[in-house]
Amino acid sequence: GDTLGVGTFGKVKIGEHQLTGHKVAVKILNRQKIRSLDVVGKIKREIQNLKLFRHPHIIKLYQVISTPTDFFMVMEYVSGGELFDYICKNGRVEDTEARRLFQQIISAVDYCHRHMVVHRDLKPENVLLDANRNAKIADFGLSNMMSDGEFLRTSCGSPNYAAPE
Repeated sequence: GDTLGVGTFGKVKIGEHQLTGHKVAVKILNRQKIRSLDVVGKIKREIQNLKLFRHPHIIKLYQVISTPTDFFMVMEYVSGGELFDYICKNGRVEDTEARRLFQQIISAVDYCHRHMVVHRDLKPENVLLDANRNAKIADFGLSNMMSDGEFLRTSCGSPNYAAPE
């Protein structure tokens, strides 16, 4: 299928179920790249977290297929692209639309936090839009588990979106 995006560890392509025609996004991760970049733990975390999550505003992970050379993460496909691209193309989002998207994102973040997972790289590029312009949080690669009363002290994520402190 068509390539939706290319990342550090591989690419994301559109897949289609042969019988139903249902479209999915397939994240193809090269094992060698994952090992050489020392991100095995990062990928395992993303898979672990996404496998458990069921929320209308978080991208669903349906299945993980493992081969000797690659991992294939079969995920929910949304046709609206990134919130970032939407804003670039259409300019400022109207207040009512912004409020609706914000409520959806906050609902998803709250769900993550109640499950003791922090995303740690939330930005418009990691919020996807479905055909009805509903927000879906994606890319949990930097996410981490929280323990009760424990703060995550590691600085990570995208510097352009990080708080100044």
